[in-house]
Amino acid sequence: MRSETVSEIHRRDFLKISAAGAVAASLPTALHALSSDSPAGSITAVTTDATRKYVKLAPIAWSKAPSAGANTVTINPSQQYQEVVGFGGAFTDATCFTLNRLDTSVRTELFREWFDPKEMGLSIGRVCIGASDYSVKAYSYADSPQPDPELKSFTIEHDREYILPILKQARALNPNLWLLGSPWSPPGWMKFNNSMLGGSMRRKYLGTYAQYFEKFLDAYAAEGVRINSVTSQNEVDTDQDGRMPACIWPQEYEIEFVRDHLAPRLAKAANPADIWILDHNYNLWGRVMGELEDPGTRKVVKGVAWHGYVGSADAMTRVKKAYPTMDMFWTEGGPDFEAPGYDVEWAKWGAQFTDILRNWARGIIIWNLALDEVGNPNIGPFKCAGLVTVHSKTKEITKSGQLYAMQHFARNIRRGAHIVQSAGDLQGVAHVAAKNPDGSYSLVLTNTTKQASKINLVVGASGATIELGPDSVTTLTWS
Repeated sequence: MRSETVSEIHRRDFLKISAAGAVAASLPTALHALSSDSPAGSITAVTTDATRKYVKLAPIAWSKAPSAGANTVTINPSQQYQEVVGFGGAFTDATCFTLNRLDTSVRTELFREWFDPKEMGLSIGRVCIGASDYSVKAYSYADSPQPDPELKSFTIEHDREYILPILKQARALNPNLWLLGSPWSPPGWMKFNNSMLGGSMRRKYLGTYAQYFEKFLDAYAAEGVRINSVTSQNEVDTDQDGRMPACIWPQEYEIEFVRDHLAPRLAKAANPADIWILDHNYNLWGRVMGELEDPGTRKVVKGVAWHGYVGSADAMTRVKKAYPTMDMFWTEGGPDFEAPGYDVEWAKWGAQFTDILRNWARGIIIWNLALDEVGNPNIGPFKCAGLVTVHSKTKEITKSGQLYAMQHFARNIRRGAHIVQSAGDLQGVAHVAAKNPDGSYSLVLTNTTKQASKINLVVGASGATIELGPDSVTTLTWS
């Protein structure tokens, strides 16, 4: 991350964390912090379950720490890990189209809830460089019927109708909103099939494509929307059978593009951006390792972007262990509009977000922020749902279980926070803790079981007991 936006991450010795988020057996057995780290006062608690949605509970008093035992989570504030950039979602063409159709007053209130730092304070988002599968149509910024290596046809005119206005409204509420730009496909004439749908890249256009990125960054900056980081390709390892904007990138092509074309051009650009690689599923961690073995690529790449559809989150830990200075980001995943639990699966997402953070991710970007009741607009083959659903006729807004879960993380783990060590093998309860820049602590507990659970919390010489409802997400904060 660039120092003018996010402070430099403080590196500590690597702690291996499993995909389930359990701390490895190599941890010291005595995790109690020094008594100077013991909190006083009381704990603030909020919970989401079947009958309560982010409801504040009665304060919980600290007492003497109990002896170590079952259902105990111990916080060690002195052991800190990655610095958090934030939480947010994707401003796809479909999302911006959907949000633009809302009455201004309704959208203003929704954005206040999402982006105002006094509310959820969503602080990281994803922008599509051209069309994705969630677009009203397939388009690039250089849709020339003939090859256009000088990019004379380049224009972002399509985005001026509703994408840029939506981005500007979000950034007006949170000026520190970090934006990632990801392309689903180069212009069709840069590919062997001469189409944005599926296919693969022509090597001879790698230099031209790097210039295409620079022109995109400059055009957006001229509109007052800075893009902070880019990936070279969304989902590098599939063309989705040619049903949607997509492009296969051989590993050696991505290395060459990033190392020899994109990085040198952005290093001299008026509006540079960090470069992240992969932007695909956990199970492709071996590809990441292979690319980062190249010294030139490793030198210019700042992070790895991961999707959660296939594989497990411990893939990020494998890469982090091999390359400790490389940052991890989770950049795509979302609910299914056909899933019966769309609006109640907060525990599912609470556990997943916990797992992601316990495996070194600095940011979590879910997929579409908003879609209609059948996942439209959509030119792809999938059945994704938005963080919220906006009914195409009534404009009624339905919140997803994913949104209810994200509230617990975004409202309580702020930019600049550090994930801190939390240890305890809790049956069916996922946990992750963070220290915020203001010195406060937050612990998110997700009970994925159908039974209530009583958890003991230990911080230094202080302790507390918390009752977790079944199928719930609960956040505890203290100073």
